[in-house]
Amino acid sequence: MTSSSPSAIRFQTQPQASRLVWTIFFLCAFAAISLFFIPAFIIRPFRHQAPRALLFAMALRQHAPLGTLIAALGCFVLAFALWRIVRRWRKAFLVLTLLIVTFSAVMARLNYFEWMFHPIAGPQFLAQSASKLDPKEMILAVRLGGDARAYPISQMAYHHVLNDVVAGVPIAVTY
Repeated sequence: MTSSSPSAIRFQTQPQASRLVWTIFFLCAFAAISLFFIPAFIIRPFRHQAPRALLFAMALRQHAPLGTLIAALGCFVLAFALWRIVRRWRKAFLVLTLLIVTFSAVMARLNYFEWMFHPIAGPQFLAQSASKLDPKEMILAVRLGGDARAYPISQMAYHHVLNDVVAGVPIAVTY
């Protein structure tokens, strides 16, 4: 058989096609994983966040739900195509990659920062005389009009965000 016969051409192009499918699979997986992990890495509490990096992370976070869905669907279609032609250890690699891609696609839809810093939903206040705060307890104080509030730092250090209304004005107290 000559090298220009159809079967020889098919034999030569199959490894190239497989390589192309693997390349596209890796690009889709990289996109899905990056759309979740880059914003999560940049937007870290208690770390310096450069304005440009934060803007980039917020833009990625905004587009992550749709981007991870498209990339994950691409990964699953390509993994299905590769499944029939790869050996066992590569199948294990496909499954592991698909698990990470699925995790990224799910996490891109959740506000995982609320898990760390969930706001206090309904703050309760006591008169200063009824309070059991230590006299040395540090507080955050807010006064608007004739209304005043004090928020203990010990509570704010855990929750970090408190939604409240002072003198009819909605406020967000943060620490």
